Amino acid sequence: MKKTIIFLITFIMIFTPFGSIYAKTSTDTLGIEASGAILIEANTGKILYEKDADIPLKVASMTKMMTEYLVLEAVAKGRIKWNQTITVSDYVHNISQRTDLSNVPLEKEFKYNVKELYESMAIYSANGSTIALAELVAGSETNFVAMMNKKGKELGLKNFKFVNSTGLNNEDLQGKHPAGTNADEENVMSSRDTALLAYKLINKYPEVLETAKIPKKTFQEGGKYPIKMDNWNWMLPSLVYGYEGVDGIKTGSTPQAGYCFTGTAKRNNVRLISVVMETKSYKARFDETKKLFDYGFNNFALVEIFKEGTKIKEKNSIGVLKGKEDTVKIKTTDSVSVFVKNGEKPIVKQKLVLDKKMLHENKLTAPVKSNKKVGEVILTIDDENDYGFIEDVKLSSKVVTTDKVEKANWFVLLFRGIGSFFGNLFDLAGSGIKSLF
Repeated sequence: MKKTIIFLITFIMIFTPFGSIYAKTSTDTLGIEASGAILIEANTGKILYEKDADIPLKVASMTKMMTEYLVLEAVAKGRIKWNQTITVSDYVHNISQRTDLSNVPLEKEFKYNVKELYESMAIYSANGSTIALAELVAGSETNFVAMMNKKGKELGLKNFKFVNSTGLNNEDLQGKHPAGTNADEENVMSSRDTALLAYKLINKYPEVLETAKIPKKTFQEGGKYPIKMDNWNWMLPSLVYGYEGVDGIKTGSTPQAGYCFTGTAKRNNVRLISVVMETKSYKARFDETKKLFDYGFNNFALVEIFKEGTKIKEKNSIGVLKGKEDTVKIKTTDSVSVFVKNGEKPIVKQKLVLDKKMLHENKLTAPVKSNKKVGEVILTIDDENDYGFIEDVKLSSKVVTTDKVEKANWFVLLFRGIGSFFGNLFDLAGSGIKSLF
C-alpha cells in the first residue's frame, strides 16, 4: 500500500502541469487564465486587480505602443510630420513582403506618408511599416531601440527590455536585428509596466485611440496596391467579440509570447485599462479581458474619501508672529476621490505637512493673507489588501488660511516685547527660587 501511494504521488508530481502558462496563483481572485494580468482605472491609475504583475514576460506586438508613443512625440515636437513622405529601405521592403508576419507589402519605388504607415502599424500591426517609422524617427532601428529603452526608464518602467521596434522575435529579422541585441531575443515587459506604458500613452496622446478604434481600413486606398486591413482587436464593438466601450489599444502574439492584449474601454465617463499576457489562445485573451472589464465596471465606483473643508485632525490653526492676532485658522480646500470596491469604506490616514519655507519658529509672520496656501494634508489608504496606483500618486488636499492677519503696530509690538521680557524674567526668578529648595 505504501509503495502504491508513493508511486501515485510521484506520478502526479511528474505529470501534473505545474508550469502551465495560465495557471492560477494565490493572488488570482478572478480565475484569470494568464501568466500575468492587471486592471487599472485610467484617470487616476488606481489598480483594481493584479496577478503576477511584476514578472517580465514577452510582449510581442504590444511593443508597438512604445513605437506609437515615440512617433506621436516626434510629431508633437515637429521632428516629423504626418504628411511627410518617405521611400522604404531594402530591409523594410524585405520584411514587409513576408506573408507569415502581419504586414502591408511596401514597394521600394513608392512614396508613403507617415500617417498611412502609422495607421497600418496601429490597426494592422504591420511590422514593415513599424520599422520604417523607427528608421525615420531615429535614423536606424538600432538607434530607435536605444530611444525605446531610454523612454521606458523616463516613464517609470522597471521590468522591461526592448530589443526591436516591432515585438517580433529577433530571429524573424533576417539576421539584421538591432546591434547589441541577440539573434533570439524578444521584447519583455511585466504586466504592470505594460499597463503603465498604456496609461502614459493614452493620457499624454489621447489621439492614439482615434486610430486604435478603427475596425477596418484600406491601406493605399485608390492606389496601385490597396490592402484591406482588419483590426486585430476583435473586442471593438463592431467586431467578433465586441464589448461596449472598447476603443483600443494593442494585441500581440508570437510563438514565444503566446496571446497577449492591452485593452481599454470607456463607460459612463470611466475608462479602464487591462493587460493579459501569455493566454492560451487567440480568443482566450479577449475572454480574460472581458472578465477584467466586467469586474471593474460592475464592482467599483468613484468614491469621495476626503471632503473639501474636512477638519484637520492634528491642528486647526497656526501661530502668527507680529500679528494683531496670535493665531490664524486653517482649512482644506480640495476633495479627493478614488475608485473603491462597492460596499467598502477605506480607512484614510491624514498627515499635515506645512511649508517650512513660510514658517519661522513654526509660525507664520504677519501680515498673513486670507486663503494663502500654507501646506497640504497627505492622505494614505490604510488597507493591506489595497493594490495602490500604477505610478506614485500623492493623494492630498491643499491647506490654506481662513482669514487675514494684519501686522500689529509698533506700539503693540513694543508692549508685547516688554511683557515677554518681564515674563521671562519672572520665569527665571521662579526657577532660581525653586532651586534653593
